[in-house]
Amino acid sequence: MKLNLHAEATRLGGIFDMLALQPEDALLGLIGRFRADRRLGKIDLGVGVYKTETGSTPVMRAVKAAEDLLLAQQESKSYLGAEGDQIFTDRLATIAFGSEMAACDRLTGVQAPGGTGALRLGAELLKAARPHASVWMGTPTWPNHAPIFTAAGLSVRKHRFYDVARGKVDFEAMYTDLADASAGDIILLHGCCHNPTGAPLTSAEWRTLTELCEERGLVPFIDLAYQGLGDGLEADAAATRHLLAGLPSALVAYSCDKNFGLYRDRVGALWVQAATVPQAQIVRGNILARARAMWSMPPDHGAAIVRLILQHGELHALWSAELDGMRFRINAMRELIAAYHPRLHGVGQQRGMFAMLPLAAHQVTALRDEHAIYMPTNGRINIAGLTVENIPRLAAALTPYL
Repeated sequence: MKLNLHAEATRLGGIFDMLALQPEDALLGLIGRFRADRRLGKIDLGVGVYKTETGSTPVMRAVKAAEDLLLAQQESKSYLGAEGDQIFTDRLATIAFGSEMAACDRLTGVQAPGGTGALRLGAELLKAARPHASVWMGTPTWPNHAPIFTAAGLSVRKHRFYDVARGKVDFEAMYTDLADASAGDIILLHGCCHNPTGAPLTSAEWRTLTELCEERGLVPFIDLAYQGLGDGLEADAAATRHLLAGLPSALVAYSCDKNFGLYRDRVGALWVQAATVPQAQIVRGNILARARAMWSMPPDHGAAIVRLILQHGELHALWSAELDGMRFRINAMRELIAAYHPRLHGVGQQRGMFAMLPLAAHQVTALRDEHAIYMPTNGRINIAGLTVENIPRLAAALTPYL
């Protein structure tokens, strides 16, 4: 009997018939609109990459030098294993945690494909360990946070974090909302340079959060994606180190996108701190099994670059100096825009690449249509998109809405 494949396929229905059409990512749509805009002097404050005063996103000199070394020295492209480049992870741990904490046997880490991969790997681990736990995250947060955890099958709950009208963290509301968290729940925290608000927690608030986690049995999952771009490498790691020092268990997802400029190379790491050394060994086995199933091994090129930078004193010093320059420029742009209007004053006190302007969606649209100024509809701007030249024009366009 000859089977009519076309008829059979029609009878059974297409294999993808049940897939729902997904909405266009708002930021991706913004990128396309900006590229198509032919107006002179257009301003891009949407895409989250570091930019120089001339609007470029260059490869760091330390990265170029490390690539030259890699080209000359690398003898094989063979597999490394699910953990990736372990020397990279160990060297990076000293930057994130300091030498003493990085050597703790209760802390285990592996390379991941970017900070996003680290977050997803941690989410998969939590789903296996605590399938009924909720992941608490502030409003607003990075838009991809909730999809990462829900895709892993975890329940996401929101707590208040940022008061747009006042331009500052509403810690009292945050603390009140977290009273509903149950023992074993996860609280997602930005280690520094909050995305999208730029609003920092105070040292006292970090201490209070650590006490809350200890009292209620909550596990912090720290997203450390901008170390060095706020107040410096040591200062930007202080909150993460305080949490790990005060609590038995924690997770840290790290991204090298911004502070090494390795966006497209997808370089990150996941660390998990367990309550005991035997637990840490069990955790590591589970991490590696899940990493193996998801990506077999993470891409090596970017991690090898970071490893070489952190292994060689001259490259390390060059990278640190370049990172300082990036941070100084970002903070200088914050101070300049903050001086233009009282409602922008808080921007100068915030840190990192992002800030949220007190704008309604229709005002953001008007800025785009009338002034060629591009940002997401929630008013989040990339501070690194500001320049000495374009700040006056932006301030003049914003003034009627402030």
